[in-house]
Amino acid sequence: MIRNGHGEAGAAGRRGPVGQRAVRVWCDGCYDMVHYGHSNQLRQARAMGDHLIVGVHTDEEIAKHKGPPVFTQEERYKMVQAIKWVDEVVPAAPYVTTLETLDKYNCDFCVHGNDITLTVDGRDTYEEVKQAGRYRECKRTQGVSTTDLVGRMLLVTKAHHSSQEMSSEYREYADSFGKCPGGQNPWTGVSQFLQTSQKIIQFASGKEPQPGETVIYVAGAFDLFHIGHVDFLEEVHKLAKRPYIIAGLHFDQEVNRYKGKNYPIMNLHERTLSVLACRYVSEVVIGAPYSVTAELLGHFKVDLVCHGKTEIVPDRDGSDPYQEPKRRGIFRQIDSGSDLTTDLIVQRIIKNRLEYEARNQKKEAKELAFLEAMRQQEAQPAGETA
Repeated sequence: MIRNGHGEAGAAGRRGPVGQRAVRVWCDGCYDMVHYGHSNQLRQARAMGDHLIVGVHTDEEIAKHKGPPVFTQEERYKMVQAIKWVDEVVPAAPYVTTLETLDKYNCDFCVHGNDITLTVDGRDTYEEVKQAGRYRECKRTQGVSTTDLVGRMLLVTKAHHSSQEMSSEYREYADSFGKCPGGQNPWTGVSQFLQTSQKIIQFASGKEPQPGETVIYVAGAFDLFHIGHVDFLEEVHKLAKRPYIIAGLHFDQEVNRYKGKNYPIMNLHERTLSVLACRYVSEVVIGAPYSVTAELLGHFKVDLVCHGKTEIVPDRDGSDPYQEPKRRGIFRQIDSGSDLTTDLIVQRIIKNRLEYEARNQKKEAKELAFLEAMRQQEAQPAGETA
């Protein structure tokens, strides 16, 4: 079992009258390509109790029931551990959630989004805990799914983050990828993410830097927020006794200028929530300037500016975007020890393109068959049996 020592969730478990037992909540899943939809589910689950334990499935289990995962189990364990609402991570959690598992970890109930998860033979993985009354549901985050993110990468299109008319190829994908013969899946299909100020407030800590804290500024695209970003932020977090990390996120157009192709895969609003969910980040600058200016350093009272080992592309005028912090002697380059980049993730997806497409269509067909069976059951007159 992995325990988390950072972030606001770590000291949980003391709600209510003195001596009252903390409410322990269980969540489980693949948590493959962790995005803000996963984080939002865990945030909602954590709000239902005092202590959140998250079980993560192995690569073998996911391959058996669903298809090949994008990330390895070790990468997925670490990604979930970095989400600030998680208190403990249980590696190699069973794919089917049982009362035995809830009792083993002393959990009162489990929480899942209002979609369905099925085994390889089409059974609801939460059937047992639902029947026992130890199941709670939270609202699924609209506008994001692993399916959609994989689709964006496969299509190599700018339509998902530009204001241009949606390309015909992406429209065709959006219209067809989330459909199977006989209907459309309400969970796996593609939908549009709509950002609200309320969602940002729910994800943000709302804490100002306190006296004695070291304000550290980092900047980048933080696209498809992944384990390479987590490793980097964790190393930055270790640089001070009381770090206050501010992440500057560049505008989509700026990212496209220095990354090219169809980057960023996620738009600025999506990237903002992904970074805010990380336990090492205290604040996010939405649409930060590409060059770290004297004004920015003064405004946030920055003590240290950090960048990873990735290439630093010059600004539009050819200047070094870090020349001001370097001039002040407050620039530090950090080696996270991770070589994972957004480019490598996209390469993994493209390499396994046919497998991922087949996986999503198979998952879709299974879920639609389950929905149809439920509809038929509900339509039966009382007293009749199948």
